[in-house]
Amino acid sequence: MIISASYRTDIPAFYSAWLRTRIAAGYAMVRNPYSGKPSRVGLGPGEVDGYVFWTRNARPARHIFEALAQDGVPFVVQYTVTGYPSALEQRVPPVEDALAEIVSLAKQFGPRTVVWRYDPVFWSSLTPPEFHRENVARLSHALAGSVDEVTVSAAHIYRKTRRNTEESARRNRFDWRDPEPEEKAALLRELAGIASEAGLRPTLCSQPDLLGGAFSPARCIDADRLAEIAGRPLKVRQKGNRPGCLCAESRDIGSYDSCPHGCVYCYAVDRRERAKTAVKRHDPAGETLMPPAPAE
Repeated sequence: MIISASYRTDIPAFYSAWLRTRIAAGYAMVRNPYSGKPSRVGLGPGEVDGYVFWTRNARPARHIFEALAQDGVPFVVQYTVTGYPSALEQRVPPVEDALAEIVSLAKQFGPRTVVWRYDPVFWSSLTPPEFHRENVARLSHALAGSVDEVTVSAAHIYRKTRRNTEESARRNRFDWRDPEPEEKAALLRELAGIASEAGLRPTLCSQPDLLGGAFSPARCIDADRLAEIAGRPLKVRQKGNRPGCLCAESRDIGSYDSCPHGCVYCYAVDRRERAKTAVKRHDPAGETLMPPAPAE
């Protein structure tokens, strides 16, 4: 089984001590996000085909990567760097720090280990199309030779992301919008061309209606990439999470509402204050990432 850690929260940035303890124990208990019922996920030798980490700050998990590499367990780091203003991303690491960490990871573990995510593309008065064009060009140039792929998507405006964005827009006095598909596709294809010119392969995550230009569909849980890193085939099947998703089957060990980066567009956080509280409630020695939620 491939372990996803985690598209529900940033485990490397905030919960690496917990993950190290769980790997040593050989298992983690993961609560179903809907029923709350816990189930056991094996993390012991012979149970894990590989790991996919999702993060904006991989530095706290460096010791985990080193241990996995020493044990011959392949892993890929899906590393998000967008460089948006703090009104959209409150507590993410400085862009230059994130870029330096990606370059360092690629040097230590190989360029196939890291995938850069410019995700999501968000339309606002703070981030107009020209911002994205210049930003992607700058970041692509900085990462060329260290990564071979950049994954992009247009922001999906869920009810909670709309509420969180509108709250930040009122507080920080900016405008934002959710464009029509044709406008989204046009800008995304421009960004794909910019990345491609820098030598990166642009991929689009789970939005087949917006594909075109230099884009190919993304496989964020990429069994072929993990197999190449491992030097052996992986016996896993494709099982996407939603229409258009080409990911391999995986088990995610994270919890929603537990990432305090403060990104207004985040699909994994309902209330940002709840995420800040979750970090305080977290027990690094616990079997689950988060204890049962208190009654509200």
